[in-house]
Amino acid sequence: MFCDKCGKNIATTHIKTVVNGVLTEHDLCTSCAAEAGYGDLPNGGLADLLISMLNGISPNKLAENTRRCPVCGATFADIAKTGKAGCAECYKTFYSDLLPYLKRLHGSVKHIGKIPNSAPLATVPDKNKIETLRMELNRLVGEERYEEAAIVRDQIKELEEKKDE
Repeated sequence: MFCDKCGKNIATTHIKTVVNGVLTEHDLCTSCAAEAGYGDLPNGGLADLLISMLNGISPNKLAENTRRCPVCGATFADIAKTGKAGCAECYKTFYSDLLPYLKRLHGSVKHIGKIPNSAPLATVPDKNKIETLRMELNRLVGEERYEEAAIVRDQIKELEEKKDE
């Protein structure tokens, strides 16, 4: 795949942006990506990305925050330096400090996961179940599995009717 901008070099950087619900994708070569400001991205994984984001913290904020995690003894400065929390309790201890960085990194601080199909006793609130079924419906239609999609569509209608009652 060649660069969308110059058309000469092989694209090594793939940029996806969503603005007002509209997805745009650009494939750029290394030099065009650097020109566009995408040349300094960390490539060492999530820890390096978190370190690069936490490096923007002023030294004053790190110095004033001398609280320690009661379980592992880590300070917020330790987390900013390594990009890793010492333990699960660190998230609770430094919640207010980590919150803006986690929002910026993930876009949200609410975990939205999946419930595996093999979990027969799992219950899902109707609202979440409808959203999950809609995603399943889109997937089935995309795979052209229309008979199964019709069944899921009927399940969605049934749940929506229950919700309106």
